[in-house]
Amino acid sequence: MNKFSWPDPPSQIAFPVAKAGYPLIFASAFTTGIFALLELTVPALAALAVTFFICYFFRDPDRIISKSDDAVVSPADGKVIIAGQEDSSPFFEGKCQKISIFMSVFNVHVNRIPHEGEVEMISYYPGKFFSANLDKASRDNEHNAIFIKTRDGLKICVVQIAGLIARRIICKLQKGDLVARGERLGMICFGSRLDVYLPDDANINVTVGDKVKAGTSILGYLKHEKREKN
Repeated sequence: MNKFSWPDPPSQIAFPVAKAGYPLIFASAFTTGIFALLELTVPALAALAVTFFICYFFRDPDRIISKSDDAVVSPADGKVIIAGQEDSSPFFEGKCQKISIFMSVFNVHVNRIPHEGEVEMISYYPGKFFSANLDKASRDNEHNAIFIKTRDGLKICVVQIAGLIARRIICKLQKGDLVARGERLGMICFGSRLDVYLPDDANINVTVGDKVKAGTSILGYLKHEKREKN
């Protein structure tokens, strides 16, 4: 039996790029062309390097996703900076398990759904822009919280958090959407963080310092025996 799936159709090009990057790539490439036509070698080379970096930043590789019913996959590429129990949170009622993933400018920034279910609510907060690796970033920074209910009634929340440089959070989801594990949900531009809130009895599969990849790395497992049908 196949244990993996493609939640989104595989790309038909060798180096897929997120659509959000197209305007920046075209603008940078156009600027490079102007400098080249004016025979301004140093500015042209600098602009070309910027164009290549923008293409690199907005890369959007396909990912094969685990089909295990209880698996919660990482919504982002990056480094785990928090993994453990929280007594309270504005994004989860009661005790919960919180996993925070810091994305540097060198990580893939396309975000993915951690677990299948229905989007119950999306809450956007236009906050500040502290460095995303600080604890207060979860509460004070600009963020977009996506609340998901699994088909068995469990609550999960994934929060896109802007960082020191990031100024744009992209989310393509709407309330009522049915989403699949590993499906693309959006992205954050230029350095940021993702927080995931799981039920308190979830088994966490990562520790602080682990490197994870969106869709392919399993953050933890939900417990079947605790689920309640709605």
